[in-house]
Amino acid sequence: MFSGLLRCSDCGGNLHYHFNSANPDIKYFNCANFNKGSRKTCFSTHYIRVDFLEKIVLSEIRRLTQFACHYEDEFINAVSKYSEEALKKQAKILENELNLLISRDKEIDSLFQRIYEDNVSGKISDERFAKMSRKYEDEQREIEASIETTRQKYTEISEKSLSTENFMKAIKKYTRGRKLTPVMLHELIEYIEVYNAETVDGVKKQNIVIHYNCIGSISIPENIPLKEPEITIPTRKGVTVNYLSQTAG
Repeated sequence: MFSGLLRCSDCGGNLHYHFNSANPDIKYFNCANFNKGSRKTCFSTHYIRVDFLEKIVLSEIRRLTQFACHYEDEFINAVSKYSEEALKKQAKILENELNLLISRDKEIDSLFQRIYEDNVSGKISDERFAKMSRKYEDEQREIEASIETTRQKYTEISEKSLSTENFMKAIKKYTRGRKLTPVMLHELIEYIEVYNAETVDGVKKQNIVIHYNCIGSISIPENIPLKEPEITIPTRKGVTVNYLSQTAG
């Protein structure tokens, strides 16, 4: 049920599902772009076990429902703040992408003009001119399609406004949720960003950031007295994994 929701923090690619052939009970995800031979675009596994991920996500959804139900005013303020920031960030990314595409489109016009003049002056042959022209024309067609798609996304982001009431209704539906379901995941979560595990001061740590639909990532403020989730699972003989949630300062 996590397929399509897990995203690599380094390359942005999807994480793919696997199971341990020696022990099929161990199911996990890792970056699809890791160790792809000459096409390798990611150099870390971003490995995460499914059983641990399920417990983390369910516990965070439970904490969010408690936050929404017991501290509604604070929740609405937090949702409005984070949603506005998330939308601005998305709009800025799309704006940069659009500017790069437009810049490249203009650059191709200049390059085409240059090879045309070189062809007229005899610097390049007709055959070479035709080949390069086709290449630039194909690239421009792709750019034009990308520009149209990016403009449409930018317009949607610019016009999008958060309906706090709708998100409140969605999150409150799962106040008594005891099991993570595909419907719950896709209704509440846009994607989950998985970082590669790193060793800091002798302790192995891994960051996971949940991005919720409409509001992006959100941390519960420190002054909200909600119980921290206690998650511990054994991974191999003598080794356990513990979860520590992140609160906002």
